[in-house]
Amino acid sequence: MGSIFSSLFQRLWGTKEVRILILGIDGAGKTTILYRLQIGEEAGNAVSVYTDMVLFFFYLRTAKVVTTIPTIGFNVETVTFKNIKFQVWDLGGQTSIRPYWRCYYQNTDAIIYVIDSTDRDRLSISKDELLAMLQEEELKTAKLMVLANKQDLAGAMSAAEVSEHLGLTELRGRQWTIFKCSAMTGEGLTESMDWLANQVHGGGASSGPAPTAAAPAAAVPSPTTAPAIPAK
Repeated sequence: MGSIFSSLFQRLWGTKEVRILILGIDGAGKTTILYRLQIGEEAGNAVSVYTDMVLFFFYLRTAKVVTTIPTIGFNVETVTFKNIKFQVWDLGGQTSIRPYWRCYYQNTDAIIYVIDSTDRDRLSISKDELLAMLQEEELKTAKLMVLANKQDLAGAMSAAEVSEHLGLTELRGRQWTIFKCSAMTGEGLTESMDWLANQVHGGGASSGPAPTAAAPAAAVPSPTTAPAIPAK
């Protein structure tokens, strides 16, 4: 599990730099998912005793991140796996931070949008933020992968339920998919990253095992220099 990014991106892109945003409202499990993907399955037994922020800083030390650029409530890492340069933007989901998401949309290849499948009360907020984001011109060609996280918890909604509540089937002109997953157990993460790798690489309209809407895949922009960090 820990080598998901390394093996997939090395096999498909060589030295190509891939830019992905991991978004979602606070508490969805974004940083925990990133931690699981990067560090591996051995982290699963420990993640429950840490907050996302503690996990993140432990990840920075363990993964030997080459470059870390702190911004207002955000963390950006450039991690080198063999000859792969993978740019990960893990953006905070608090109400005060969400308006700054748009500062990082430029040149994004794909979006991972994380949902807490147990948080029914705030699902409408997640929907509003997602739909507003997808209206942005800078994201018109970005692939969308929704992760219905926390499937290990009682009362978690299925991927189909989350998809219905978010209105994903109503999206037009957007390549997207949804996977159920658990950052704690690793469920669904291998399959979801395999789909994402194929899509960003131009693999067409293939979809994951969860309900999807297959729109014609748009051309993927060439990765370029990241946008300027807004001043505090």
